[in-house]
Amino acid sequence: MLGGTEFVGRAIVEAALGRGWEVTVFHRGHHEAPPGVRSLLGDRTAPDGLTALADEAAGEEWDVVVDTWSGAPRAVRDTARLLAGRAARYVYVSTCSVYAWAPDPGYDEDAPLVEGSADAEQIDYGRDKRGGELAAVDAFGADRSVLVRCGLILGPYENIGRLPWWLNRIARGGPVLAPGPRDLPVQYVDVRDLAEWTLGAAERELSGPYNLVAPRGHTTMGALLEECVRATGSEAELRWTAPEVILDAGIEPWTQLPVWVPSGSEEEAALHSVDVSRAIRDGLRCRPVEETVHDTWTWLQDIGGVAPLRQRPGRVALGLDPAVEAKVLGL
Repeated sequence: MLGGTEFVGRAIVEAALGRGWEVTVFHRGHHEAPPGVRSLLGDRTAPDGLTALADEAAGEEWDVVVDTWSGAPRAVRDTARLLAGRAARYVYVSTCSVYAWAPDPGYDEDAPLVEGSADAEQIDYGRDKRGGELAAVDAFGADRSVLVRCGLILGPYENIGRLPWWLNRIARGGPVLAPGPRDLPVQYVDVRDLAEWTLGAAERELSGPYNLVAPRGHTTMGALLEECVRATGSEAELRWTAPEVILDAGIEPWTQLPVWVPSGSEEEAALHSVDVSRAIRDGLRCRPVEETVHDTWTWLQDIGGVAPLRQRPGRVALGLDPAVEAKVLGL
């Protein structure tokens, strides 16, 4: 496991350990590796940063490498080349952001892609992930690589802050600006379902690209927020508000109101109308929204209520200012 100490990587490591697998985690040491793994330290962006992994690889072979890297593609290139003769399969956790904007509603894995290069320095999220995909395929070949193109990821260990923000906001109670329509379909994948599918893909020797979120219709904005009310035990009042009212107030979808984007928008087509029939055919199973929300709330409380946030250059803080919310609601 390249990474393995935060969110997606950690969930994959825990799932692998739960299957009785032997796991090696190569990471920078910024966070503790999960117990039960063999830990190797190194920074993939530094000169000689792969030394510990190279030394280990000289006498080791692995069934699968899982990589969640989202920075400069050259880091994936160098690692994949190093491990190409020592591992049977390379799984690269990518993103639906590799598709050219704006994808048609219902797009599948054959939709047009952004440009990318395996040799590039860090550019932007979509092109960096596409470069990582190209690096993995170049080193391992199309038949020994899996490209897991995730959409929205939720669940315990989330270090982006989307579901934790909603849970904490609703836990505070009072009138809550709930972005409509209530029946807006929402596509996401629980990080644990992502982990189980990823490991299963390696076991079944799958290859190629897969869009990975729950199928459209799995849940709605209403079901998600109403479950947040139930999970937290809050007396919050969800006030469903029309999209035009929200947009006219200058509120930014996705960032100030996490998860939500306006119905019929390009953003909805890209984020909440993905064709995942290939992943469903090949074993994706998605737990109910109740379980995702409840388990995330339990985890959040266990760590004191404040989710860890991964810092990246240019990242915008998520969530709506209480004063703005009150103004829109006429409070």
